[in-house]
Amino acid sequence: MNSNNLFGNLTHYNTFVHRMDARLKLFIMIVLMVACFLPYGISNYIDNSGNVISSSYYSNQFMVLGLVAVVILTLMAFAKVNILSFIKSMGAMWFMMIFLLVIMVFIPKTGDTRIYYVMHDFGNGYVIFWDGLLQCAQIFLRLILMIGLTMVLTTTTPPMQITYAFEWYLTPLRLFHFPTQVVSMILSLALRMIPTILDESQRIMKAQRSRGVDFERGFVASKIKSIVTLIVPLLVSCFARSEQLSLAMYARGYDPYAKRSKYRVLKFHFLDLLSLIGCLLIIALFITLCVLSQVYKINYIEQWFGISGTR
Repeated sequence: MNSNNLFGNLTHYNTFVHRMDARLKLFIMIVLMVACFLPYGISNYIDNSGNVISSSYYSNQFMVLGLVAVVILTLMAFAKVNILSFIKSMGAMWFMMIFLLVIMVFIPKTGDTRIYYVMHDFGNGYVIFWDGLLQCAQIFLRLILMIGLTMVLTTTTPPMQITYAFEWYLTPLRLFHFPTQVVSMILSLALRMIPTILDESQRIMKAQRSRGVDFERGFVASKIKSIVTLIVPLLVSCFARSEQLSLAMYARGYDPYAKRSKYRVLKFHFLDLLSLIGCLLIIALFITLCVLSQVYKINYIEQWFGISGTR
């Protein structure tokens, strides 16, 4: 597989992240994702001059997201994930970044209309809002952290162990006759197909380029037409692969509703216990930071570094 498409590609290393229980890795991924979306900012307040101040919100938010990024980068380092290849694989997100930037910088935040920069070249001028830039950066950083967490899970855990982990978490739903085995298998196959689809899209793009299709130059209309030449063969290939997979499972007598035994049983070891304790301590730290900022209105920039975080 293409080394630039690490998202979902299993790597075989003898690290403690690879040896960790799949159920625990899934739990850590969910916990850190929740930590990314916790509100760490102070609510907007009005100063003596009547101006709305919300810079403490962004200073707290970016500081805690930076701490989450340090934790995720540490996990990626222990799992021997190639950071440079991960950065290269994020190239497809630049279009989303530009799209969010265009939308959010021209839409003021409710109750906060402070202007960062105004262009008077066209008509009455376009207004770019500082809060829109910060919100866009915050969303983009969260997306990067979520993709990094998912990549750590999928590159260190075999697909079948992910399936068993999903099935284990869905076990209580069996009391309501919920098909946990079917849902866990669907989720596992979806994660497994991501790198395959990425490699297939690269192969189709190279084939279309050899036939004269240009995906980089031209106006918007020509780019849309070139993208159609990529999407249609990719959909056809995805449907063909899914049919081949279903026929292969049918030929091997796979019955999702039958009672199945497991060749490899997931076991919880002492290393997993230590990792669980560390994960609980980390989420307790982030919950504490959330409570301090929301309830007690503490600005971390001012408290820890003695620097005013207001604009």
